[in-house]
Amino acid sequence: MEYRNLGRSGCAVSNLCLGTMTFGAESDEKVSHAQLDRFVEAGGTFVDTADVYAKGESERIIGRWFASRGAEVTDRVVLATKGRFPMAGDPNGVGLSARHLTRALDDSLGRLGLDSIDLYQAHSWDPVTPLEETLLTLDGFVKAGKIRYYGFSNFTGWQLTKAVHLARELRIAAPVTLQPQYSLLVREIEWEIVPAARDAGMGLLPWSPLGGGWLSGKYKRDQRPTGATRLGEDPGRGMEAWERRGTERTWEIVDAVQRIAEARGVSMAEVALAWVTDRPAVTSTILGARTVEQLETNLKAADLHLDGEESAALDAASDLHATDYPYGPLGVDQRSRTLGAA
Repeated sequence: MEYRNLGRSGCAVSNLCLGTMTFGAESDEKVSHAQLDRFVEAGGTFVDTADVYAKGESERIIGRWFASRGAEVTDRVVLATKGRFPMAGDPNGVGLSARHLTRALDDSLGRLGLDSIDLYQAHSWDPVTPLEETLLTLDGFVKAGKIRYYGFSNFTGWQLTKAVHLARELRIAAPVTLQPQYSLLVREIEWEIVPAARDAGMGLLPWSPLGGGWLSGKYKRDQRPTGATRLGEDPGRGMEAWERRGTERTWEIVDAVQRIAEARGVSMAEVALAWVTDRPAVTSTILGARTVEQLETNLKAADLHLDGEESAALDAASDLHATDYPYGPLGVDQRSRTLGAA
C-alpha cells in the first residue's frame, strides 16, 4: 500500500480507500467486519462511509467494529463520512444548512460511537442553502474539534471553485478533498472538475472506479447479465444500467483493459484501479466490495503501476471524443494559440 496526503493537508492516507456502501445492505455485519480487518491488515488506513448508507447501518457497523478492536488497530484508521441527504421526513432534515448538518454530524458521531471524525464531506451541492452558511458551519465543526477536515462529494467545477474562494475570503478552513465518480468509463470530470481540484490543491477520492463492475470483466458483450451480480439482479440499476452503459465505447474499453490484464497476468479490476489511482490529483481510490474475496482482488492494485504504453492504450480506448469546442481540438488549439501569443 502507498500513502498520500489528503490534498494540501498534513494527513496521510492509503492510496486505496475502503468504501462501505455495501455494509448493512449487500454485506452483513460479519462480512463487513471481515472486510475492515483484511483492509487494515493489508496496510489500508482510509475508510469512507455516509449517514445514508443502509439508512445509518453502515455507520453503526463501523462503530461496533471500532468498539470491538483495540486502539492499536483503530488508531491507524482515517475515517470519512458524509451528510446532506434526508434520513427522516423532517422538512429541515435535508441539505447543507447549519441546522441539518449539525444534527447530521451529531447523529453520525452517535452511530459511530466517536467524539470526532477525520473527514466530513458535504454529500452533494445544495442549491437552496447559502454557501456561506455551509462553509461557516463546517469551519465551526473544525474549531469545535468535531471534525478535522472537510471536503465535498459530487460538486461540479464551478461549485468547487466558488467554495474554495469563498473560504479564502472568509478566512476559514479550506476544503481538502472532492469525491467524484471517476473511471475509464466516466472521464468527463477531466474537462473542468480535475483542473479545478488541482488549482485548489484538493485531493480526489474517486468512487465507482470499476464502473459498477463493468471494468472487472464480469459482463460480456451480447450476454445480458444474470445471476448474483448487481446487474444480474437489477439490469436497470442506476448509472451502470445495462441498456445505458452497454455502448460500443464501453466494450472497446473493456477489451483494452482485458488485453493489458492478460499481458500482465493480473485481473482486469487491478488494471482499471491502477489507471484511476495514478491519475493527476487522485489521493485515494474508493473500493466497493460485497465480499472479502472481491476486496482481496481489488487490494492487489495497491502497488500496481501501468507503464506509459499501457496508459496510452487505455486513454485512447476511453477517449471521450469531445466535440470541437470548448473541450475538443478547436478549443484546445485556441487556448494554445492564446497562451503562445501571451
